[in-house]
Amino acid sequence: MTPEEILQGLYDETLVGNGPRVLELTEEGLALQMEPQTLLFDALIPSLEEVGARFERGDFFVPEMLIAGRAMAGAMERLRPLLAETGVATVGKFLMGTVKGDVHDIGKNLVNIMLEGAGFEVIDLGVQVAPEKFVAAIEEHQPDIVGFSAFLTTTMPMFKANINALEKAGLRDSVVVMVGGAPVTQEYADAVGADGYAADASATVKKAKALLDERRAKVPA
Repeated sequence: MTPEEILQGLYDETLVGNGPRVLELTEEGLALQMEPQTLLFDALIPSLEEVGARFERGDFFVPEMLIAGRAMAGAMERLRPLLAETGVATVGKFLMGTVKGDVHDIGKNLVNIMLEGAGFEVIDLGVQVAPEKFVAAIEEHQPDIVGFSAFLTTTMPMFKANINALEKAGLRDSVVVMVGGAPVTQEYADAVGADGYAADASATVKKAKALLDERRAKVPA
């Protein structure tokens, strides 16, 4: 296969969520001495962006997004160490977790894959993450953005508890806070004092980039 055919194949197979084939094509590309960032930026990311666009149009639904995301995640496992070696600059660092009391993670995991595909370094704290764990992780990793995910209406008040914990620790101004999850609304995000909210995974990537650009524009270099 030519490099062009490999890139086209990666794009097409990621779109339909054919994980084994995506991994095969990734290996074939690397065997041809193709640059890992070429595979990522010229095929995998555009494919996932198309998945997001189709989701927004109502042509794709959550299952299609999930299988495409998983297909890309397999390729990312292979490419991540190689990309680190080549020193590809990340867009920013995103710390993510499902709040205390909540064990749902499908949405969060999908968002993580989309963020990673868009060039973010993602640190996932998992589920049932207590406010003090978020605080400790922010101190350790110094992310640009922290994301709180909740699937249950009963755990949504943890957003405010987490933000209060950040304020108490003197960290609130050092990070952008994003919230999300099935029952969450823009109004609720505003009420708890979050910086951003997104309704789905592809919107999260756009919002995260916009918030970072905004923040960086305010901070003198």
